[in-house]
Amino acid sequence: MYFDWTILLMLPGLLLGLWAQARVNSAYAKYSQVGTRSGVSAETAVSQLLRQNGAGDVAIQATSGQLTDHYDPTSNTLRLSQGVYGSSSIAALGIAAHEAGHALQKAQNYPFLSLRSLMVPVVNFGSKLSWPIFLAGILFSFEPLMYAGIIAFALVVLFSLVTLPVEFDASRRAVAMLNAGGFLTQEEETGVRKVLNAAALTYVASFVSALLQLLRLIAILNRRRR
Repeated sequence: MYFDWTILLMLPGLLLGLWAQARVNSAYAKYSQVGTRSGVSAETAVSQLLRQNGAGDVAIQATSGQLTDHYDPTSNTLRLSQGVYGSSSIAALGIAAHEAGHALQKAQNYPFLSLRSLMVPVVNFGSKLSWPIFLAGILFSFEPLMYAGIIAFALVVLFSLVTLPVEFDASRRAVAMLNAGGFLTQEEETGVRKVLNAAALTYVASFVSALLQLLRLIAILNRRRR
C-alpha cells in the first residue's frame, strides 16, 4: 500500500486553522455577552465613525448568519451580521469597526487593499483550476501542466499574503477609531483587541495552509522528476 508522505505537510496548517477558529469562537462567545458602557449599537457607532473619517457615503446593511460581517468594496457597502448590527457588545463594536476600517482603506486608496482587489479574478481562477491542471499534468506525464498548476496556486498564496496587512491595518484602524470616538473604556479596548487578534489569527492560518499546500505541490513534482 502506497503512502503519500506529502499529505503530512498539510497537518500543521490544519491544526493551526482549527486552533484559530476555536480562538475566534471563544472570544466572540465571551465578549458578545459583555456590553460597552456607552451602550451604543454597532450600527450607530460605525455610522458615526465613518462620517467622522470622511466615508459617510458607505451604505450599512444587516445580513443573515453569524460572523458573516464584511465590507464589499465593489458596492461600497458594509454588511453586519444579525448578532452585530444592533448589539452594543464589545465584540459587536470591534467587529463592526474592523469592517469600517476596510471602508476607510477603500476611501483612502490603501495600496494593499487595491492590490488585493485587483488580484481577485486571477485568484478565483487559480483556486478553482490549480489542482485540476496539476493533476492533468500528472495523468499525462506532462511537466508544463504541473508547473502551470503550481504557478496558479502560487497566486492563491500571494493573495493570502497580501490579505494579512489588509486585515491587520483594518484592526488597527478599528481600535484607533473607537478610542477617538469615545466608545471604549480601557478595559473594553482590551476585549476588542482580543476579539480582533483572534480573528486575525484565522488569516495567518489561511496563509500558512496555502503555503504548505504549495510546498506539497512542489514536493510531488520533485518526487516525480526523480
